Amino acid sequence: MALRIPKLPSNQLFKDGYKHLQGVDEAVIRNIDAANELAKIVKTSFGPNGRNKLIINHLEKLFVTSDAMTIVRELEVVHPAAKLLVMASQAQEAEMGDGTNLVTILAGEMLKKAEELLRLGLHTSDIVAGYEVAYKKALSLIDSLAVKSFENLKDRDTLLAAVRPVIMAKQYGFEDVITPLIVDAALNIMPSNPKDFSVDSVRVVKVLGGSVFDSAVVRGMVFGREPEGEIKKVTKAKVAIFTCPLDISQTETKGTVLIHNADEMLNFSKDEEKRMEAQLKEIADTGVKVVVVGSGIGELALHFMNRFGIMVVKVLSKFDLRRLARVTGATALARIGAPMAEEIGLCDVVETIEIGSDRVTVFRQEDEKTRTATVVLRGSTQNQLDDLERAVDDGVNTVKALTKADPKVVPGAGAAEIELSLQLQAIAAKTPGLNQYAIQKFAEALEVVPRTLAENAGLDATELVSKLYAAHQAGKAAFGINIEAESTSEGPEAGLVNASEAGIVDLLAVKAYAIRMAADAALTVLRVDQIIMSKAAGGPKVKENKNWDED
Repeated sequence: MALRIPKLPSNQLFKDGYKHLQGVDEAVIRNIDAANELAKIVKTSFGPNGRNKLIINHLEKLFVTSDAMTIVRELEVVHPAAKLLVMASQAQEAEMGDGTNLVTILAGEMLKKAEELLRLGLHTSDIVAGYEVAYKKALSLIDSLAVKSFENLKDRDTLLAAVRPVIMAKQYGFEDVITPLIVDAALNIMPSNPKDFSVDSVRVVKVLGGSVFDSAVVRGMVFGREPEGEIKKVTKAKVAIFTCPLDISQTETKGTVLIHNADEMLNFSKDEEKRMEAQLKEIADTGVKVVVVGSGIGELALHFMNRFGIMVVKVLSKFDLRRLARVTGATALARIGAPMAEEIGLCDVVETIEIGSDRVTVFRQEDEKTRTATVVLRGSTQNQLDDLERAVDDGVNTVKALTKADPKVVPGAGAAEIELSLQLQAIAAKTPGLNQYAIQKFAEALEVVPRTLAENAGLDATELVSKLYAAHQAGKAAFGINIEAESTSEGPEAGLVNASEAGIVDLLAVKAYAIRMAADAALTVLRVDQIIMSKAAGGPKVKENKNWDED
């Protein structure tokens, strides 16, 4: 008879204060619940009718936005399983710049469906195996759903058709105002080979006041401050950029100077002034008409600059300074002195203009192609401007995804998801073994997209999803949810719309990447069977009021 070896209690295995959770109920279901909570938060912000969230972060900064990436970033999620969903949506943002909400919602729904299977008694490994089969099939099937391809990326109408649905999902009602701005800015900087398109070349400047309709595109760079000196406009200017302050250098040690008479008093700072004048005259002699400084400029230096007729612009952001150097072709210098010919940049027009009540400095290139375009956004509140900026960012990233990834598009409004769901359900029906249940649930999870769109628009989601299934069974693969439908309308296709004809399309690359990210996140959470947490570092919380007596 074998000896029974006593089991080592886990409290002797780890240091004091460790938490150890294991098994389906304690670990897997808890993780799924946490991920679901996060998905629930962002779900109501999905689509054109998504609601805003009002978030105050740890620095007491206020955010009012429906942008999923901003929401999950500012929420500071601490639960490790929910953090996996946050990481997946961050990867989507970094790679594609759009579709972050889709990742979180899909991953949450996949986990919810997996929980139903766990409760029925399926083992986690069966669910994981089924999900892996389903998501590989989904990625291979999604190519067949493409309705058209946006090949000519230098055509304005093509870009408008591609960017408009993305802006609609973020700023519903303003899409016809913001989309042309993004497209014009993108076309201004579009290189001869569209694959070299850089997101960094489209800048955004927010000027408070006015309305969204006053927004405009400027070819060049815009800085939200006036030049320092008296010269406010220069054309065909040579530009020199300095990262060091233009000022009299201070000595490291303090000294005492004894002055005996008035002449010594008058001549005290003459040498410094002469040296400063000589340095700045050298700069003026090279033909430079605009000097950009990255830090301070002294009053004496400014006086000489005005005398030599040189415009001085202060740019405090080192990133903006680098961009300006790239746009003008100048080299940023760390010393005061005459720049060499190859270190001098060129700019067609540098001028001060008034936008609203704010005076800004514009570096503008007059030729056909410019290296940077700036979208000047106007709005009544800072929060509105921030949200518009996020929408512009998503629009520019869409242009990048078109040029870099895949110009094909699939029908939006939940049409692609329902079609994928139908095809996966057909595959599940033919699959032997326990995998079929997981594939079936994966297919059902894709329903969440049209269902959420309908719920957020205040429509009857169950009725519309069943109508969608009926339309897709009848071969109408491009039909999706019509969020502008009346909730009272009757008929088999009431509340539905032909998404590709209505111009509601999603980029295939974004959709495929989102499904991959969501499935990866869901599978990672499902593969966890134990949670082991050590005690947080640091002692007990410090009392708020030190003089308070507990007794």
